[in-house]
Amino acid sequence: MKKRFTDDQIIGAVKKLENGAAPKELAREMGVTQQTLYHWKKRFKGMDVVDAKRLKELEAENARLKRLVADQALDIVMLKDVNSKKW
Repeated sequence: MKKRFTDDQIIGAVKKLENGAAPKELAREMGVTQQTLYHWKKRFKGMDVVDAKRLKELEAENARLKRLVADQALDIVMLKDVNSKKW
């Protein structure tokens, strides 16, 4: 699914919510559900645009490292299986 909103737009919406904007009106204005606004608020509360970009970079790096560890674990299991056989 294509991302519709930039980090700037999301952070701006969260700041409007924090400043007392009505969630129903803000959701209608942006074309999202109120639940989406609350999800954004939970995730990006108190962040600046730079912080949000850094968070996304760290999440991507974390996912890459998890894949790397999973691949290494599979290699270890495979090598143990090969070494455990009696030739």
